[in-house]
Amino acid sequence: MNASDDAAGTAARYAPHPYVGGRTAALRALAAWRMRWPGAPRVVVLTGSPGSGSSRLVAGFLMLCDPDYRKQLPLDDLDPATVPPDLPAPAVPSPRGLTAAQVLWLLADHLGLAAGRTADVFSELAAREEPLTVVVPDVNLAGPVRAANEPVRLVREVLVPLAATPTVHLLADVPRELAAELAGALPRGQVQVIDLDAPEWADPEGLVLHAETALTPEAGAPDLPFTTDPDARRALAEALARRADGSRLTVHLAVRSLFAHPEGFDPADEAQLPRTVGDVLDLHARRLGADPRTLRQMLAPLAFAEGDGLPVQLWHPLANAVAGRDMGRVIADGMLLAAPFVEPVTLPADGGDEGADADEGAVDGVAAGHPEASGDEHASGAPKTSGDAPRTLIRLTHPGLAAELRAGTADPRDAQTKIAMALLEAVPQQDWSQADPYVRDYLAAHTLEAGLLPQLLTDPGLFTHADPTRLRTAVEAVPLDQLGAPARTYLRTAPLLTRSEAPLDMRAALLETAFVEDGLLPYAEALHGLGLDLPWRTLWSLPLPGVASVTAGFLPAQEGADPAAPDGTRRPVAALLVPAGTPGSRPLPTADAPEPTADAAPAPATAPTALLLHDLLRPVPVDADPAQVLRPSEQEQAAAPYGFSRGADYLRVWARASGEVVTALISDSPFRDADLTPDGILLVATERGVTARQILAPAPAAAPAPTPDAEPTDATAAAHATGATEAAIPAQAAAPTTVPSTDAAAHGRTHGPEGDHS
Repeated sequence: MNASDDAAGTAARYAPHPYVGGRTAALRALAAWRMRWPGAPRVVVLTGSPGSGSSRLVAGFLMLCDPDYRKQLPLDDLDPATVPPDLPAPAVPSPRGLTAAQVLWLLADHLGLAAGRTADVFSELAAREEPLTVVVPDVNLAGPVRAANEPVRLVREVLVPLAATPTVHLLADVPRELAAELAGALPRGQVQVIDLDAPEWADPEGLVLHAETALTPEAGAPDLPFTTDPDARRALAEALARRADGSRLTVHLAVRSLFAHPEGFDPADEAQLPRTVGDVLDLHARRLGADPRTLRQMLAPLAFAEGDGLPVQLWHPLANAVAGRDMGRVIADGMLLAAPFVEPVTLPADGGDEGADADEGAVDGVAAGHPEASGDEHASGAPKTSGDAPRTLIRLTHPGLAAELRAGTADPRDAQTKIAMALLEAVPQQDWSQADPYVRDYLAAHTLEAGLLPQLLTDPGLFTHADPTRLRTAVEAVPLDQLGAPARTYLRTAPLLTRSEAPLDMRAALLETAFVEDGLLPYAEALHGLGLDLPWRTLWSLPLPGVASVTAGFLPAQEGADPAAPDGTRRPVAALLVPAGTPGSRPLPTADAPEPTADAAPAPATAPTALLLHDLLRPVPVDADPAQVLRPSEQEQAAAPYGFSRGADYLRVWARASGEVVTALISDSPFRDADLTPDGILLVATERGVTARQILAPAPAAAPAPTPDAEPTDATAAAHATGATEAAIPAQAAAPTTVPSTDAAAHGRTHGPEGDHS
């Protein structure tokens, strides 16, 4: 007796699962996997064609695995072989809308792992004493951008290593084209593939029950001859299931179509019953006296939509663009035509992110596989954005329907090109701050599929306002040699934007510095014209990977007066400790040269060092004797409005008067040294080189003078530690006092160099 026959034999004796409504053979196999029966596989790969019901099956199984949810189920009425024991809920990292790296770190955070790199996550999992059960649903919905093909990366970079970890018991719902790859990575006997379309896992009686239940008045069916009469209802359910050949989605859409417009439908005529999802569309249009092509043109923008759906106000212009004609009247009069295939989504005013109605990033229990958040829905993993009013989106009822419509489009790239051009026209005066969130966050996704993304990546405003995770994912999908210089600058800066969840002003500031570092000064200046309050202006940048320390000082008039200085008597300069032989550098002064400070990165022991002088305010070198450079006086330092502290990959500038942080700087390469002048010029050395930034934050009011007995605050003490008397600058710059921080936001916390979760 095969699995399907065995399952059919139990149907009369046990109640079906109240949500799954069948799939007894598959539920038995999953229960055996969960119970770790002798001979049961350690890894189960669940797959099937779009609309086969794999998401629904996983959701129903997770109900049985969740200690709280199973209390709501009639467990005593179910087949005991389908009910796993009452164990702690498995870990369920939902991949919908997330990158492969985000999924892995979501799991790592849930488990409290101390890993700093991807490899460390798998090592820590392998070292566990207790087995870990992990369920990954809806792999087909992974990724912030559809065209980036994130499901492939998720399988190869996360699921295959998880499956290879002996302590991990894995259940993954993956597309059929990836199922063989995942299963093939394991020895025979450790993995089982459950293909819901294969004869041994088929469930024709369950599909009949699914159709029959959907046709009942209790399920919301209208009073019709084939819904109120039990015999007629059963006959229609059997006919629907027989014609649909196992496709749950075809049956589901066919029933919705009948309910939307039952006129003219003859249940005895099987020619009016669909075999495929495409048949549902065509039969529904003809029953309403419409051209099936018109219905497909109406739905095309929704089929190509990203995220959780399309803003209602964009449906009309995008339909016009795809169809090449005015679709306004068709859409206005065609709601009955489109009704079975679309559904609205209302996003709250305080969380305008697509996916707000789903369990984003859920890990515990059934959250990621709950019926209301199963494969019938999309989601995204981007941070929420605020809005003034609720947003209404419109979307197709199932990803499989969207796939059918895209596959039926004669030229998908041309359709995406038309959609991208229409979205660009929807940006008021090309001001990205006024653009609809969908336009600014997903335009790159549409242009990627159209093959036009490199041409789009020249606007600093788009770089700033677009969601960093989505834009980064799209840009990374383009071959590097096809990207222009601004796009390459964005690509190397994007990890800072995504890992830190930087707000808008900080995104602009980080990009501004990156453009200066790469010599793209007009792009940096354009960011200051966006109307944002940037915390700094980057004055200049030098690519000096060998720099060991930096100190800000000034030259007296005899060494070269600064014409821009108010009194014309001294010139602000930066003294940089660099490897000997660096062009423009001079040997270190030999007299009284101190040892390097503990906080400044020492130069390599085998490499002699020298001093390089650079103008502090402008990108020009200075040819002068380093021994003549002076530090600000102790009085100037004490009167300065700012102080700073730094760690390995972060630096914070704070107000001396209050100790409050004015701005925080993170870097994609470790800091080596930093200095801050009394007038707020921040000099920073990293492994990449040296930058000078003018702090733009308003200077706070001066603090009251401390009494003689008053103890200085930690912030004031740290700031004063950077001070020095007006004397010749030492050969090695004095580094500021480093104040360690436990503030994850200040650190720009990340999971190692490859962490990109936002």
